[in-house]
Amino acid sequence: MRVLFFQELFSVLKILRLLMMAFFFIISTTGLLLFLLLRPFHRNNVYAVAYVYARFARFLGLTIELRGLENIPDQPVVYVGNHQNSYDIFTVANAVRPNTVSVGKKSLKWIPFFGQVYWLSGNILIDRQNKSKAHGTINQAAQKIKDQQISVWLFPEGTRSRGRGLLKFKTGAFYTAAMAGVPILPVAINTTHDNIDLNRWNNGKIIIEYMPPIPVEREDKPYIRQMADSTHELMSAKIQELDSELGYSSAQTETEKVKS
Repeated sequence: MRVLFFQELFSVLKILRLLMMAFFFIISTTGLLLFLLLRPFHRNNVYAVAYVYARFARFLGLTIELRGLENIPDQPVVYVGNHQNSYDIFTVANAVRPNTVSVGKKSLKWIPFFGQVYWLSGNILIDRQNKSKAHGTINQAAQKIKDQQISVWLFPEGTRSRGRGLLKFKTGAFYTAAMAGVPILPVAINTTHDNIDLNRWNNGKIIIEYMPPIPVEREDKPYIRQMADSTHELMSAKIQELDSELGYSSAQTETEKVKS
């Protein structure tokens, strides 16, 4: 009877969290849309939106710890972070700093309400199906960094890893940094895949660590590829370190899977 009681209790907890999530999205997205219509494309809109979405992490039973804030220089950077799952909107949002925009898929713009919030926030939209337009977006992002003195956040994996470890990095973020003359700043977040359970009251700690900035000095293809691979290695090692600290087992990286 006691086991059955707790099973039912946890089922209710999951349902309540799902209802809270839906309610939160409706209220926050509506409020943010009205706010953004009053000051569209402002340099701090993304920070404001991220701040709101980050508040929901506590309702997921998560505690967020930021580390390495001293590594953020007093100049624009290109942030690169690991992209894991749909919970990133609540976890990674805690890492977004003022005067930062992100680069996302053009298709996001057409998601009702959220897409308009994403667009009006001033984020840069990229058409991944069109390579010439994607290259133009890199130029656009680099120019925006130089002209407006803002930072750009990218997920160099290009997609959510969903428990597959840190996927191989694409080179767009590194070309952007080289063209803008700013460093890459890796942001490592411990593994959240299968570590967030809506049926569990306390889902533990999420550690977000800003690593030391890395200068990107040239734009030639072999050098940029090397920079992407070496940054991948640094971030992969840091994620494994954070997972070990929290008692999680890191997933294999895509490279390790191919070798095994």
